[in-house]
Amino acid sequence: MADPASYRPRPGEIPTDPGVYRFRDEHGRIIYVGKAKNLRSRLNSYFANPATLLPKTHAMVHHAASVQWTTVGSELEALQLEYTWIKEFAPRYNLAFRDDKTYPYLAVSMSEKYPRVQVMRGERRKGTKYFGPYTAGAIRETMDTLLRVFPVRSCSVGVLRRAERSGRPCLLGYIDKCAAPCVGRISEEDHRALAEDFCDFMGGEATRFIRKLEKSMAAAVAELDYERAARLRDDIIALRKVFERNAVVLSEDTNADIFAVEQDELEAAVQVFHVRGGRIRGQRGWVVEKVEDATQADLWEHLMQQVYGSADQQPESIPRQILVPRRPANHEHLAEWLAGLRGGRVEIKVPQRGEKAALMETVRQNAQHAMALHKSRRAGDLTTRSLALQELQEALELPRPLLRIECYDISHVQGTNVVASMVVVEDGLAKKGEYRKFSITGDAAVDDTASMYNVITRRFRHYLAETAQRQQGVTASGEISGRVAADGSGAPGPAQGEPSKFAYPPNLVVVDGGVPQVHAASQALADLGITDVAVIGLAKRLEEVWVPDSDFPVILPRSSEGLYLLQRIRDEAHRFAITFHRAKRGKAMTASVLDTVPGLGAAKQKALLEHFGSLKKVRAADAAELAGARGIGPVLAQAIHETLHTDAGTPAPAVNMTTGEVLD
Repeated sequence: MADPASYRPRPGEIPTDPGVYRFRDEHGRIIYVGKAKNLRSRLNSYFANPATLLPKTHAMVHHAASVQWTTVGSELEALQLEYTWIKEFAPRYNLAFRDDKTYPYLAVSMSEKYPRVQVMRGERRKGTKYFGPYTAGAIRETMDTLLRVFPVRSCSVGVLRRAERSGRPCLLGYIDKCAAPCVGRISEEDHRALAEDFCDFMGGEATRFIRKLEKSMAAAVAELDYERAARLRDDIIALRKVFERNAVVLSEDTNADIFAVEQDELEAAVQVFHVRGGRIRGQRGWVVEKVEDATQADLWEHLMQQVYGSADQQPESIPRQILVPRRPANHEHLAEWLAGLRGGRVEIKVPQRGEKAALMETVRQNAQHAMALHKSRRAGDLTTRSLALQELQEALELPRPLLRIECYDISHVQGTNVVASMVVVEDGLAKKGEYRKFSITGDAAVDDTASMYNVITRRFRHYLAETAQRQQGVTASGEISGRVAADGSGAPGPAQGEPSKFAYPPNLVVVDGGVPQVHAASQALADLGITDVAVIGLAKRLEEVWVPDSDFPVILPRSSEGLYLLQRIRDEAHRFAITFHRAKRGKAMTASVLDTVPGLGAAKQKALLEHFGSLKKVRAADAAELAGARGIGPVLAQAIHETLHTDAGTPAPAVNMTTGEVLD
């Protein structure tokens, strides 16, 4: 652990302007980002008497090896820059919000030619409108009911194109739950207007549509068109069913998100009710890892940043009112920032009495229940992971805790399509965003040991190169004795030595195999001059742990949590390698005459086949017709035509190299 005095800025170096600061560890990784109205006052508080620091702040400043700051023009700019860096670098000691489950949303992809209604989870996409979140059962029922009144396209891209080519709609088109724009039953403009009506209804304008249908039904009855009146009556019932599913809790003009929190010393459970048009349209829950010492006001500020920060693509997801039990820190600038994202006024209020305060109490009770459930699960999970890491460290006699473990596996079939995988575990949890896969060719694919040597060499050669590049960048920017001076620039980029990809070394390398694989990995590290990374191998048959330069394995008890952890890491590396190997093998099994056309890559091949429908139709087209496909110019079209019509005769079509089946 570093001594904060070793990188403390000299007196007078830190400006008194507002700005954003970031602490880095010994590898240059940003571990904490903060903002301050007065940078000098705020940063000096971190270098006070260690005995006066709170435990988490004490751990952070001793984990850090340098501090850097950037001045800005105002507190609002500091808020925006702080959010940008937290989102980009995910610092370890900042508040981290994670959703305790994946919630489905009703989404309308307005950016497509024919907008599509679908149930979506995960990250939001640009050009798509979202409504929810809902429970899984309720959203399916809602979507099925609304498609009766608003028959917007809901099929996949593949189904849509198949219908366009065949001239026949899918099943939904036959049962009147799709307007079938694919076969021209409705124009593109009318279908888009139908999708916009769907969005307006879900956005809170249900009453307008119901009244419109009631007037149409009355007119149909007056004209004695009872069949049409009956259909309209059923549509009205369907819309009311959706509209009345959510209880009215506030006045119909109320659009608000209501938050509540329940916390302990380690974490906090956050609940939010989404109220639109006075009705509860959805509920969500988060667990906050309180890895920094933060007041409740700071907690609410970071919550607002992370919940609504991604709304720049979906401004309608930010309501006009945000109700919280306590005002966030710097709430005036926070409201101004949110108003800029929304494109309209945003109010952050603390309800004191009435219906809103009563609803907040309900949200708080939900947060209490969520926290109690999470505590029971967390107790077992944290204890198990800590025990596993401690057992491994003691069994392998390692001097440092196992903060990061990397596991490697080689996959091939009789020496063909050789690939390798690298999976990463930090603090006992998988870091899937840092998984890597390697293709291995040439002499390195001779056997498993040569492949393992090649992969370890490539991975740590990247680490050494990026470390050297970062050190050169830091030296050029004026870092002295482990202290980064203020640069006055924007976000740190590659020129400032920002680590990426392979920049962080593990404490432990695990290879799938026994003595030969361990020796190959150890030799690769030794040849690169790396001596502070431990290497072990986990042999499958007896689950023995092999270490370099030892004639006997380390035997972990069968009930050992450390052994269970190694097995899970090894199995994950094997799964990841097998998945990559199968994909590479499947691609190698299919050869096409289009592969021989110079300048025709995979993307243009796909566009060509999508335009014509099959290789047979591509072969039948002339150069002018080929040039009509997306991305195909006249020169490339002529090259394709010449390749498919050589003097040697008709070339072989695409075939499956395993079965011999022609892939037309």
